Amino acid sequence: MKLALIEALASLAAAKQPAALVTELDGGAQKIFTLADAEGAVAQAITDDRSGEHVIDGKKCFVLVRNPPSRMIIVGAVHITQALAPMAKLAGYDVTIVDPRGAFATAERFPGINLSQDWPDEALAALQPDLRTAVVTLTHDPKLDDPALITALRSPAFYIGSLGSKKTHAARLERLRAAGFTEADVARIHGPAGLDIGAKSPAEIAVSVLAQLTAVRRQKHATR
Repeated sequence: MKLALIEALASLAAAKQPAALVTELDGGAQKIFTLADAEGAVAQAITDDRSGEHVIDGKKCFVLVRNPPSRMIIVGAVHITQALAPMAKLAGYDVTIVDPRGAFATAERFPGINLSQDWPDEALAALQPDLRTAVVTLTHDPKLDDPALITALRSPAFYIGSLGSKKTHAARLERLRAAGFTEADVARIHGPAGLDIGAKSPAEIAVSVLAQLTAVRRQKHATR
């Protein structure tokens, strides 16, 4: 691989931009694509986060995907978050916990996890959720969850989940509709968040949420 390509890949990695190196198997010609300029099989490989052989323009190629870590933004430094954050980190996510309540979002409760004490709408506006981002709200407090959901719905985040009972979720959807969101918009929210596995404890609920967003990410379209 040429030094210029190595440097370009390093630069894209530093900028946390999804990319792929395409190598022609006959001849060895190489080219870097970002998600913005990729098409067809290359774009799909980047989106799926899956390297492999493809025929591109009639030529056998190997597409080496080089994506930044997927991100998880969790709103609410609660007991479930104490289980979900380390699980998500083990699964390869770059995790950020957002909670303006300083007594909750502390390094002692969440060692090694990125913390933001900004209000959720401000935090998400700064974090800019993208196609590789999951947003999960866990506070049960509309003053915190709703602003985060509004910002998430205006983003291409691949997963949006919100904890709460079915009654709570129905009221949440009504508030979002009143704020101008369509049925298609609010249908993006997985609520109550998590697969229906009978979870009771914070750790079990965390497992159900991580399982659901993993299934959505891997195109299994899991629902409750």
